[in-house]
Amino acid sequence: MQYPGEHLQIGNIGNIFTVLAFAFSMLSAISYFLANQRNDESYLRIGRIAFLAHAFSVIGMVGTLFTMIFNQYFEYHYVWQHSNTDMPIKYIFSCFWEGVEGSFMIWMFWHVILGLLLLRSVRQWEAPVMSVISSVQFFMVSMLLGVYIFDYKLGSNPFTMLLREHIDFSNLPIFQNPNYTDAIDGRGLNPLLQNYWMVIHPPLVLFGYATAVVPFAYAIAGLIKKKHIEWVKPALPWTFFSIAILGIGVLMGGAWAYESLSFGGFWAWDPVENASLVPWLTLVGAGHLMLIQRKKGVSVVTLYFMTTISFCLVQYASFLTKSGVLGETSVHSFTDLGMTGQLAISLLFFVGLSIFLKKLQIFSKART
Repeated sequence: MQYPGEHLQIGNIGNIFTVLAFAFSMLSAISYFLANQRNDESYLRIGRIAFLAHAFSVIGMVGTLFTMIFNQYFEYHYVWQHSNTDMPIKYIFSCFWEGVEGSFMIWMFWHVILGLLLLRSVRQWEAPVMSVISSVQFFMVSMLLGVYIFDYKLGSNPFTMLLREHIDFSNLPIFQNPNYTDAIDGRGLNPLLQNYWMVIHPPLVLFGYATAVVPFAYAIAGLIKKKHIEWVKPALPWTFFSIAILGIGVLMGGAWAYESLSFGGFWAWDPVENASLVPWLTLVGAGHLMLIQRKKGVSVVTLYFMTTISFCLVQYASFLTKSGVLGETSVHSFTDLGMTGQLAISLLFFVGLSIFLKKLQIFSKART
């Protein structure tokens, strides 16, 4: 059956941007890794160009999804699920990041902005730092691919999931009407989320999460290049920037919970909110250790631990929020979209990378 009212072209464009973002993030990560290993300028140029192409693709994804929501293309499940025609236009941005897919896109967008800023200032640290950031982007874009590998679905793609193809709606009689798009409205934004805090709090928290990747990338670069003190200087301002942004985001979350969710006080009982607070505490510890390192010197192992664990805890907070494991215990948790395995692999990869590089350096020191 043909459905003349569907806007399939824009979904195809968004899906192309997603595939390109995935491919270019992988190319960038590999090229930057080889540039660091072989000290080859040609790989460095490839990595830089690939990251710029990845950045363009991510911005294209964000722009495409926003266009779909703004124009109310309810034939797409994501648009139907998070918006409707009765919702005030001022909450249009809230619809974007209410779902898992949109929140990942905003997080990736902030990484892109940070990466573009780093390209102008990172200098001799470019190869290892940008390799780490591109690797993080690779795992994140994989959450949005929505492709099947044998029987396993890799990610959830908002550009390809049509409402009439969704397992919960495919048999509804309305889809026997070729002009069904004229007769449907969206489910709409959760009334508890129709609050001005929802417009500003989630993107700011995600920005805070995103900034944690920069000191982490510098720490990994220090381990790779065996420059265990030199990485602290360029990482220091980024660390305190991350502390400021994430701290403000957490405070805004508390104000929102107090006003809109009627917790009767701040939200210490909520595991998701605690999960966002803990990496802020370890970031504060890492920042203070960096200051002490510059003045007096501290244990390098402790400094590495506090810096890398902060990013790993951000990844863990993402796992708790998006895997659905806290669906019955937190009002902030998303439902499980089948990403639990991918989220766990992403978390374990960066935890394992940090532990492996630290043990490798300790072993190298012991041998010398």
